[in-house]
Amino acid sequence: MLTLPTTLPTLPEIIDDLPNISGWETEVLSVVNHDAPVFLPSTNIRFEDVKAVFAIALHMHQPTIPAGHDGGFINNLQYMFEHTHEGDNHNAAPFAHCYSRMGDLIPELVNQGCNPRVMLDYSGNLLWGLRQMGRNDILDNLKRITCDPSYQPYVEWLGTMWGHAVVPSTPISDIKLHIVAWQHHFAAIFGWSALARVKGFSPPEMHLPNHPDTLFAFIKALKECGYRWLLVQEHSVETISGQSLTHKHLPHRLIARNSQGETISITALIKTQGSDTKLVAQMQPYYEAKTLSKQQLGSALIPPIVSQIGDGENGGVMMNEFPSAFKQAWGDMVNQGGGKSGVVGVCGTEYLELITAAGCQPEDYPTCQPVGQHQIWQRVSPENCQPEAVESTIQELKQINPNFHMDGASWTNHISWVKGYENVISPMYELSSLFHQQVDHILPTNSSEYRNLLLHNLLLQTSCFRYWGQGSWTDHARHIHQRGENLLKTIFNSQQKL
Repeated sequence: MLTLPTTLPTLPEIIDDLPNISGWETEVLSVVNHDAPVFLPSTNIRFEDVKAVFAIALHMHQPTIPAGHDGGFINNLQYMFEHTHEGDNHNAAPFAHCYSRMGDLIPELVNQGCNPRVMLDYSGNLLWGLRQMGRNDILDNLKRITCDPSYQPYVEWLGTMWGHAVVPSTPISDIKLHIVAWQHHFAAIFGWSALARVKGFSPPEMHLPNHPDTLFAFIKALKECGYRWLLVQEHSVETISGQSLTHKHLPHRLIARNSQGETISITALIKTQGSDTKLVAQMQPYYEAKTLSKQQLGSALIPPIVSQIGDGENGGVMMNEFPSAFKQAWGDMVNQGGGKSGVVGVCGTEYLELITAAGCQPEDYPTCQPVGQHQIWQRVSPENCQPEAVESTIQELKQINPNFHMDGASWTNHISWVKGYENVISPMYELSSLFHQQVDHILPTNSSEYRNLLLHNLLLQTSCFRYWGQGSWTDHARHIHQRGENLLKTIFNSQQKL
């Protein structure tokens, strides 16, 4: 049974016009670090009746940009509404509808006797932006399916990086800051109980670090922040022997070893195939699951899982065709087996709790590691695992193979978040370094000064500034960096005078 500490404060969502992203670290970590089952007490699925399952997640994001009055921070969705004739900004209203519509679809299907499931991943930027825009209607619709016990069993929220930062190129010291900032913000909007149920993590762009030290820090931070599993793209991982995965419809144990030889692991659900949002919009995971049957895992025979995530608003198919495809699939399941037998939908945590109850432990899962690491560990033995040995091996591999890199892998491997973006990456690392030198452990995390500086630091790491090429987006990054640097100087000078 999930029980929360009795002395938890009610968190404000906005403080001095800033999102609540820091100040209650002790309370947040006390709420998320528990092993109580989340879905098991309420699930209406019995695995003995199920052949295969699928899980779909909708990823929602709009960046924060310095394009408001006097360069103030606004969400890109607001900018789209205010500049409808630029580019594809005419999609502003359909996008806003997409951010809200799950709050209508889930109750509608449940009331019709269906047994739907969906996982939701909203960036901190978007959640803040919706409140800035006064779109309380969207947030209230999401609260309905998050906080009402009638709908909780059908919806799972996934944690993510608050500022939609791609993990491999995020300064290691900031990875946990993004994770905890999102937890703060989510708890302030949806409440402590809702936060306690967030056990899965969705990395922005499905971008998984493959540098040993970055990966280790990422997994360590996830576990310290109470996460039990994360979603990974199948082509971003390999078996321990360096092969492609052969059991992609089973949960895996993702192994992370750093350059000091320390190891840590976390459960991974494998997101199959590429990034085509049509896969989710047309409910392809359901139809793929219908081709599968139970598989052996440890001593148990369990239903395999098809896991898939797609942008919840991008593209005509997702904007226009998804609602009818979503309804049709759940209706089809009711006709096939009452929605609770045969092939059914699940949430990720629900699935893992069910297979644990069936006798499967993480030690039974097949293991994997980020792609490219086998080549490192072939050359660096556990007995000789020192930072110098690992780094020299990485450099040697880059010389031997021009395609070898430590930039991580994602669902858009034709795009790099590093190459060609030195004018964003360098200032980003510079601001992060200054933040930790001049602010960390000096200003209290519940002060407005700290929160404002943290906001600039996290915003500068937003992936969008390194996706669309040079131009207005890299200009946004330059402005955020300059503002953050000026703010640091002002606060540092005032601290020196004290």
